[in-house]
Amino acid sequence: MTDPMETEEALALRDAVRSLLARRSGPEAVRAAIGSPPGYDDKLWSTLCEQIGVAALAIPECHGGAGAGLAEVCVVQAELGRTLTPSPMLGSAVLCGEALLLAGNDEACERLLPGIAAGTTVAALAWSDVDGRWTPAVTASAAGLDGRACYVLDGDTADVLLAVARTDDGTGLFEVPVAGVRRERVTAVDPTRRLATVEFAATPARRLDFGGFTGPLRKLRDTAVVAVAAEQVGAAARALELTVEYTKQRRQFGRPIGSFQALKHRMADVHVHVEAARSALYAALTEGDAEAVMTAKVVCSEAFSHAAAEMIQLHGGIAITWEHDAHLYFKRAHGTALLFGDPGS
Repeated sequence: MTDPMETEEALALRDAVRSLLARRSGPEAVRAAIGSPPGYDDKLWSTLCEQIGVAALAIPECHGGAGAGLAEVCVVQAELGRTLTPSPMLGSAVLCGEALLLAGNDEACERLLPGIAAGTTVAALAWSDVDGRWTPAVTASAAGLDGRACYVLDGDTADVLLAVARTDDGTGLFEVPVAGVRRERVTAVDPTRRLATVEFAATPARRLDFGGFTGPLRKLRDTAVVAVAAEQVGAAARALELTVEYTKQRRQFGRPIGSFQALKHRMADVHVHVEAARSALYAALTEGDAEAVMTAKVVCSEAFSHAAAEMIQLHGGIAITWEHDAHLYFKRAHGTALLFGDPGS
């Protein structure tokens, strides 16, 4: 079976995204984006959406999207992971776009999805409790929504706010006016990914789903996990590439350190981990069942964590300086491993 991320169309998409990020999202640009008010380069995000259509990929054509699928989203996620490019892709285009489609509310889709697909609207989904297990943190009642959601991607700056809440009939998806909640950015381990807390206190909200969102919520989490796994594969592969490049340049005892057998073995071990992660991602995309998805979460998280740790070890002292990118890969590895639940739980 052909890898859905290796088709002719997928490779053309990969090349287009990689070319743009090579020009516009180098290390200095990433650091500048981290320090900007939205936490990402809004001009780069506009270019990605307008010229390549990244936010529109998984949104149907009838709602202003490209009508592609999760595999194409994963191609983009892998490229964003390679360069650690901050963007609203995961939180807005993937999480919120999929949540709206799964809710089955045509009016909400017609009203919200075109802006998300164009990248002109950034949406955020309030979902997880403080334990990070992504069980609904908010409760819905006749008075409105109450509770405090944590780890909300781009939650403090989003134009549209959705919330998953516990209801009398299980779980529901709600649209919440952003002016009616308290939003606060929090300091995250990974500075390239913006997280916030969102507090609700008898907040008026409009329910979007019909008859329960529990089943769709499981599917939504699986989609998010696969998208993150793709990002991890791209970042792990790049961490290995940078490490190999460095060991070819750094010399000790009159020869490149990459020629030492012990270091060759360590880099070969990272390569095996990265290829295992690619295989796990492929299985999650082609099989799509819960077991394949959770396997991808574990394998891809471990591969990226291993690649980032070895990147620091094999770069030596320079890797623990603020100026070097190694610490950013290391922090992204730990941050993504815990998104949507601990892979070990």
